[in-house]
Amino acid sequence: MFHMLKTQLIIWIGLFLTAATLIAFWQVNHCDFINYDDPSYVTENIHIRHGITTEAIRWAFTTGHAGNWHPVTWISHMLDVELFGLKPRWHHLTNLLFHIANTLLLFFVFNRMTKATWQSAFVAALFALHPLHVESVAWVAERKDVLSTFFWMLTMGAYIHYVEHPRFTSYLAVFTFLTLGLMAKPMLVTLPLVLLLLDYWPLRRFEQKTSAQEIPAEINKPVSASKRKAKSSRKHTVKKEKPADDKYQWALIRPLLWEKLPLFAPAALSSIATFIVQQKGGAVASLEGIPPGVRIANALVSYIIYVRKVICTDDLAVFYPHPGSLPFWQVLGAVLLLVAVTVTVILEARRFPYLAMGWLWFAGTLVPVIGIVQVGSQALADRYTYVPLIGLFIMAAWGVPELLKNWRYRKEALAASSALIFICLLIFTWTQAGYWRSSIELYDHALKVTGNNDTIHNNRGDAYCRLGNLSQAILDFDKAVEINPQYAEAYYNRGVTYGKLGNHRQAIEDFDRAVEINPENAEVYNHRGATYANLGDHRQAISDYDRAIEINPGHADAHNNRGAAYAELGNYKRAISDYDRAVEINPESAETYNNLGAAYAKLGDHRQAISDYDRAIEINSKYAEAYNNRGVTYGRFGNLRQAIEDFDEAVKINPQYADAYKNRGVTYDKLGDLRLAVEDMKTAARLNNEDAKNLLRSIGLDW
Repeated sequence: MFHMLKTQLIIWIGLFLTAATLIAFWQVNHCDFINYDDPSYVTENIHIRHGITTEAIRWAFTTGHAGNWHPVTWISHMLDVELFGLKPRWHHLTNLLFHIANTLLLFFVFNRMTKATWQSAFVAALFALHPLHVESVAWVAERKDVLSTFFWMLTMGAYIHYVEHPRFTSYLAVFTFLTLGLMAKPMLVTLPLVLLLLDYWPLRRFEQKTSAQEIPAEINKPVSASKRKAKSSRKHTVKKEKPADDKYQWALIRPLLWEKLPLFAPAALSSIATFIVQQKGGAVASLEGIPPGVRIANALVSYIIYVRKVICTDDLAVFYPHPGSLPFWQVLGAVLLLVAVTVTVILEARRFPYLAMGWLWFAGTLVPVIGIVQVGSQALADRYTYVPLIGLFIMAAWGVPELLKNWRYRKEALAASSALIFICLLIFTWTQAGYWRSSIELYDHALKVTGNNDTIHNNRGDAYCRLGNLSQAILDFDKAVEINPQYAEAYYNRGVTYGKLGNHRQAIEDFDRAVEINPENAEVYNHRGATYANLGDHRQAISDYDRAIEINPGHADAHNNRGAAYAELGNYKRAISDYDRAVEINPESAETYNNLGAAYAKLGDHRQAISDYDRAIEINSKYAEAYNNRGVTYGRFGNLRQAIEDFDEAVKINPQYADAYKNRGVTYDKLGDLRLAVEDMKTAARLNNEDAKNLLRSIGLDW
């Protein structure tokens, strides 16, 4: 009966955790992709956009794209696209489902280890509802957080099973889940050490287990009836363990270390692979850029900031700029606080083992992301706390009830305060999730709480540029380079925006500055080449495309653009060579197939040209230029009716397409329909097509 009630309680707690998490995070259902990492991870990643393919899976296991090696994460994004396309709500809901799964697994795992249902539920509820976790859930590109943590929880669950049933197959499950987690995000490199912490508490594998044979003889010897009653009142106080001084022995701990040794192998390999790809991708800051002393100081202060943000959640942002050198008093204060807490929990470890375990969980799991090896330019990040905060939650869940153990109204106070905490966290998380609805809302909020933030100004400028608000984008880029005159990406983005405004000379100045700061960015050379092409300097454009391809041989756009430059110079065979390479890299580029068709048409190979136009239209059924070009080619074949159909489709897609009207007019003239020919020519002339104007003038007609 008791077991049945216990099971029902666990089910109800699981339902509560699921419902509360869904309510707190439901706004992610209405969130869009943002322009910070989401393009490189999903929306503009040609390997992800095609869903699950053999080539894409091969790429996932061999790439260091975005400064990470995490093939399982890439495959999860591919699967989302395969199932849902590029509809953002489903990508967000997948993140949310993983977060709910992580919450439930956390509860079940700790309940299994500790048999303390309410404390385990409290830890899981804090994990589920804390606003610091919004970034990991609401950011599609942070799928790696929730996915890797899913495998983290499965690893812990498998480890408990192994401890209870120490067999090779049980250990293999632990090893497998850990490896999969590392292939989702290298954050799991600290997990073998966390398993050692679990051995300490709550599994208590560090302790000497006293068998029945080791119980002193006087406890087991017969007693007289007169003494039995007196002894029975004390029988529950008999402790079957050795004195505290003998409680922990190296002979017990050493096998546990050997037991974890195989788990350190994939963790070490993941650490090495991550460092190599991040350094190769330029994500690891140089020692000259951020000196070791500055990094260590920021790391120490960040620990205290993370603890503060657990309690005060009103200043959360998607990016916190690195402060550089910190005041000595801040660093000293952080050191003193960290030392004081660490010494206290260690000294009290025998009485309160959960405090030491929780604190070491928090401090240890933050080490890979605390900034000693500086990846990116942020000081800290909310997403880095996704797993580490569990340690602090453990300290609170077991420490507060212990603190109130002698209070008469302890249960009532704990229940009321827990309910109040959960309600507040739910409201704060709901509010924080709302900022992720769009890039602009997210960055507006970030600027409110962080002040001068060059990265956020740059990102908001890019977001405005994508929305077509070019003047506002320029203002944000101006502010970004004002804050940080060495910000190459802001110069590059401003150059792109000036190019869209038609200010090509100013664009080239910004690209030059970006190249001066970072001469290894292929995108800058590609865009500067395109700008030179717009100015008619195709040879200089080719020089820039050459450099872009030298830096990144797999740059499809640079190959396509270089092909277009060669075509402008009349070198169609060289152009076709570049186009072929571009479609080899990105076989879903309608623009490149259209360009290939145009090049083959120039060489007189009209059948191949039509085949390439067909492919372009197959990829993009709304590609007006491809319809127009195919119509022209059909016209050269003498297939005038098919040509008319293509021109019809082109002007249907783009009613302002002057060339399509002119070409249709010419085709109607060949068919002998002078009225329709003149009507189309007049429309083309009104749209400022000079050829149409000249033809009408030649027959004495106005438009």
